[in-house]
Amino acid sequence: MNDKNDLDRAWIESQLASAEWLTSSFSSGGTNCVQVAFLDQGLVALRDSKNPHKPAHLFTDAEYDAFTGGIARGELRRP
Repeated sequence: MNDKNDLDRAWIESQLASAEWLTSSFSSGGTNCVQVAFLDQGLVALRDSKNPHKPAHLFTDAEYDAFTGGIARGELRRP
């Protein structure tokens, strides 16, 4: 993928509408957590399970790997 910002908005909406959202097994009943969906063309969507109607955040595979890697290494902890 060249640039996720150049993708057709209707295509993105279609992908999100048919996405299989995954929830962490550590979640309390699927609420109060982050959900992830792996879309076509190397995109990953993240959303808040409490507010699934709000826009999802879109990442490329590389951005998502950097994000989750930063979490695993403790780089994103509040000071």
